Amino acid sequence: MIDETPPSPTAQTAAMTEKVEFQLRINGHDHSVRVEPRKTLADVIRDECGLTGTHIGCEHGVCGACTVILDDDAVRSCLMFAVQAKGKRIRTVEGLADGDKLHPMQEAFIAHHALQCGFCTPGFLMLAVNALETNPELTDEEILEVLSSNLCRCTGYQNIVKAVRGRAADMRRTPAR
Repeated sequence: MIDETPPSPTAQTAAMTEKVEFQLRINGHDHSVRVEPRKTLADVIRDECGLTGTHIGCEHGVCGACTVILDDDAVRSCLMFAVQAKGKRIRTVEGLADGDKLHPMQEAFIAHHALQCGFCTPGFLMLAVNALETNPELTDEEILEVLSSNLCRCTGYQNIVKAVRGRAADMRRTPAR
């Protein structure tokens, strides 16, 4: 006979608070972490790995401030547990620049005045970079569709859209090397 008695609340709590050790590959570097399995990827990136460019806004996956690129997909890092990212490549906004040389999308945001307070900017940058890496031929309608998934309280979005459109146009003019 199989015992179908659910674990006690104490056993469940102990399982959620017992720390696990693993490595995260972020921006090409390995980070050894020891965290509770219930910790979100956003929290671990910020608190354990010291990469504070990934912002935590709503903690419900609505605002997009925590967007990172996991393997080849833009994801909300507040909606997944850090242990789910084990063995995957993670890119954060800190990984866009090459030393002092900004990523072309960062340059486009500056050139088109696509930021004000800057809180949402890392999420928009990661979302836009991933979208154009996935499809450099995005139409204006597709750019609007992609960007509509993130929220900004300051800019009115127009300059963010212009920055992404400008970067997409630059990519079409300059063949990949």
